[in-house]
Amino acid sequence: MIDLRSDTVSRPTDAMRDVMANAEVGDDVFGDDPTVRALEGYVAELLGKEASVFVSSGTQSNLCALMAHCQRGDEYLVGAHAHTYMFEGGGAAVLGSIQPQTVPMLDSGMLDLDEARSAIKPDDAHFARTRLLCLENTTDGKVVGLEDLRAGRELVDEHNLGYHLDGARLWNAAVELAVSPSEIAAPFDTVSVCLSKGLGAPIGSVLTGSDPLIDEARKWRKMLGGAMRQVGLVAAAGKHAVENHIERLADDHRNAERLAEGLATIDGLIVDAQNTNMVFVSASRNIPDLEKRLLARGVITRWSGRSSRMVLHLDITPDDVDRALNLIEEELSR
Repeated sequence: MIDLRSDTVSRPTDAMRDVMANAEVGDDVFGDDPTVRALEGYVAELLGKEASVFVSSGTQSNLCALMAHCQRGDEYLVGAHAHTYMFEGGGAAVLGSIQPQTVPMLDSGMLDLDEARSAIKPDDAHFARTRLLCLENTTDGKVVGLEDLRAGRELVDEHNLGYHLDGARLWNAAVELAVSPSEIAAPFDTVSVCLSKGLGAPIGSVLTGSDPLIDEARKWRKMLGGAMRQVGLVAAAGKHAVENHIERLADDHRNAERLAEGLATIDGLIVDAQNTNMVFVSASRNIPDLEKRLLARGVITRWSGRSSRMVLHLDITPDDVDRALNLIEEELSR
């Protein structure tokens, strides 16, 4: 099967399974799982931060960060289509009593900082207190550049706000920009990174930041049910992924280009965008049961109406891309 639904569907490599099987473990709740501590220290150093905490998912990581930055009745500024606002179950509002204030996003994926500045509330009892600006990189596969990230830092410094990055695919951004992960992380107070997307680990994210913020986030992790025991078994996979799978993300970007170029030649399809490891495509006409027909032939995709997002990852080879293109073309020509 050629699975193009997401980079979250990738499976642990044989080498990753070996390190998991041989991982030294302890009780992470007591802070004595050596593999978890090694992962946390490694990622903190890689991103240029004082500390980090290993969590179960990107959603949990972002929520712990928001709750570390904000108190009940505070608000955070967030992109109107950002993952933390749209796709994380409203956790900040439901569990943290933190009000989201959405801000329009530019075509680049960056927030409109002029709109963000206008959305910051005055010091007045009528309003929720604006405490945090939250960005995402990448967003829909689009890379937000260093200049924009630094401009956000200037805004938060001007208004004494916190600054959080949902960096689920920060690794892809670093590869695309040809910069170190720490350069992307540098302007932010907290950064969340996923291990289970392009890097291919089976589970987990890491939240990094200052010692006080990570101490606070660790408390919220416990309250949210995310404090696990011998979790070094999966932390080992995450550390292996970070050590070995960042540079190879360039392969996914090249495969995405290959897929986009091929889809663009197929009658009836329009490639809307190719951003890092993601290809956005739409059909010019209704094609009944295309998703089911492709599945029956070994290509797993997701379609919403006439549109699809296809995502490349470490389980997809150039030959897989070519095979998928041939099968898609055959089904469209029926």
